[in-house]
Amino acid sequence: MQNTATIDCPPEILLSLHLNAEEFADYIKTQVAINLFKEGKLSSGTAAVWLGIHRVAFLHLAFDAGAFLLDNSVDDLTRETALL
Repeated sequence: MQNTATIDCPPEILLSLHLNAEEFADYIKTQVAINLFKEGKLSSGTAAVWLGIHRVAFLHLAFDAGAFLLDNSVDDLTRETALL
């Protein structure tokens, strides 16, 4: 089951970012996935599936945004190895 969220966005934001509505939606979705991963609320695998990309590609995006793979906690290790 798919759920859809609607975000109001003034046209001047799209113009200033040089994005159309679909590109903006993809950008927002990617940023949210990265931030949820950084907060420990999504695993890298779940985020990658949501974005429709390989896990390694997602990890590259997340690392470029300042994320860390593991925070040296048991919860992080368990979450990240659950899909192996």
